Amino acid sequence: MKTVLSILLFMAGIGTFHAAGAQAYPTKAIRFVVPFSPGGGTDLQARTIAQELHEAWRQPVVVDHRPGGTGAVGSGVVLQSPADGYTIFIVTSSTHAISPNLYREPPYNPVKDFAAVTQTATAPELVIAHPSLPVRSIKELIALAKAQPGKLNFASPGTGSIGHMTGELFKLVAGLKIVHVPYKGSGAAVRELLGGQVELMLSAPGAVIEHVRVGRLRALGVLAGKRMPLLKNIPTLAELGYPQIDASNWYGILVRTGTPTAIINKLGQEIGRIVQQPEVKKLLLRQGYTVQTSTPEQFAEHVRKEFEKWGKVVRESGTKLK
Repeated sequence: MKTVLSILLFMAGIGTFHAAGAQAYPTKAIRFVVPFSPGGGTDLQARTIAQELHEAWRQPVVVDHRPGGTGAVGSGVVLQSPADGYTIFIVTSSTHAISPNLYREPPYNPVKDFAAVTQTATAPELVIAHPSLPVRSIKELIALAKAQPGKLNFASPGTGSIGHMTGELFKLVAGLKIVHVPYKGSGAAVRELLGGQVELMLSAPGAVIEHVRVGRLRALGVLAGKRMPLLKNIPTLAELGYPQIDASNWYGILVRTGTPTAIINKLGQEIGRIVQQPEVKKLLLRQGYTVQTSTPEQFAEHVRKEFEKWGKVVRESGTKLK
């Protein structure tokens, strides 16, 4: 009986310790890992959240860009850090639904190795062209690509990104031969597109919307179920006869598995509050993002379902595994 009582008291002590730890958290700087280069839409979200966290908690929040492997490098950094809430990770459908499905032996398990904190936003993929390309619609793009098989190319934020896989799906459904050119993040891909080194890109709005507004780039189509409010004149691919090509990016925050639940909840509540602020929602909406928050449990289930969905797409597309 004494042994049982001792165990119960010990467990109660652990619970009190964790709760007290969460109340005090954070007591030092937080590292915010971004698995892409500076300049893309994921970077915008991370910097916005980091600044707001700093102002709310009066602790430094350092944005740490770790591009490479479409999330593999950043994931490695997070998994090598203590599970204490002082390393947080912004992830996307590319890094945690698609990329791990491209490995015969994945370097990380997006479901088991990470604990969900909250979803932050969603955004559709766009088909973007350099203005020098003589097309102004998806119909004209398909006609040009079929007339010149293998001559056109498209950029993506990296092999295994949603831009890459939706590009492969587009090629498969429309019967096109277009060369994929991967980069280390949206920022690098957009710079090359602006310079005319590549002709097309499949991208989330955040990295390209300002360039589209001023005419430096041209939007041809929206890969989602409905048109974007910011680009009302640009049709969806479903409208054009390709309902199979429907891809939405999602974004959210993870930490390493083993992080105390109380700290996860505190992070989730604060980040959810931040992105729901009218000024932050307006900023993200202007970049093409729709704010969408969740509980840790809801986001964990979303990641699991998306991982399964994109695994099927990878297999059916015949994409070569690493």
